[in-house]
Amino acid sequence: MAPDQAYRWLMSACAPSAGDGFDQHVFASILSLAIGQMAERQVSLAVTSGLDSVALAEIGAQLFPDAAPALAAMAQGATPIVEIEEQSIREILLMYASTPLPLSRPLAQLLARRCNEPHHLWQDLGLRNRGELSTLMERHFARLRTRNQNDMKWKKFLFRMVCGSEGFTLCPAPVCTECDDFAGCFGGEDGIAQLTHSHGDDIPPAAFVEENHTVH
Repeated sequence: MAPDQAYRWLMSACAPSAGDGFDQHVFASILSLAIGQMAERQVSLAVTSGLDSVALAEIGAQLFPDAAPALAAMAQGATPIVEIEEQSIREILLMYASTPLPLSRPLAQLLARRCNEPHHLWQDLGLRNRGELSTLMERHFARLRTRNQNDMKWKKFLFRMVCGSEGFTLCPAPVCTECDDFAGCFGGEDGIAQLTHSHGDDIPPAAFVEENHTVH
C-alpha cells in the first residue's frame, strides 16, 4: 500500500472526538510512511515504525478506532529491535514530554525510529513542512523545544543530546559559530514532502491487511 493511500485510509478512520485533528494528522503521516516501507523492505510495521502490536492497537483506539485492529495486525506479533542510540533518543524525548504518556510515549518511539531515515526529520515523519515539526515539538515536547533555542536541525539536536548524555562530544568545535559545517546544523530544511496529504475514499481495513499479510 502506497503511503498516500495509507494516509487517506487512516484519516478516514479518525475518531471525531480525538482532539483538534493535528495529532491525528501527525500520527497518520508517520504511520503512512512506515506502512509504505513495509512492502518496499519486506518487513512488518513493527520494524518500520518501532512500535509493537500493543502500542499500535492503543494508538488506533485513541486516534483511528476503525483502523485499530488492522494496525495491530500489521506488526505481525514482532517486537522492534531498538539500538542504543534510538533508545537514548526515546528516553530524552520522554524526559522532556509535556503531554500525557498515552500519546507522548508512542510519539517518542516513532520519532526515535524515524531519526534512522536519511532525510530531514520533518520529511521522514511525513509532514508537510518543518513548521509542522516545530508545532509537534512545541505541543508534545515543549521543554525540549525551549532548549533548542537556536533552532538547530532536529536530528542534529537530538543526536547531540544523546552524545552529551553519553559523555562525549559530537562536534569538536567549541561553539557553533566557529564550526566549518554551520549550515549542516542550522541551514534551511527545504525539500519535497514525502506524502500527498489529501483525503479520499476509505480503504477497507480487511483488504489492507490482506495485501500486507505476507511480509515478515
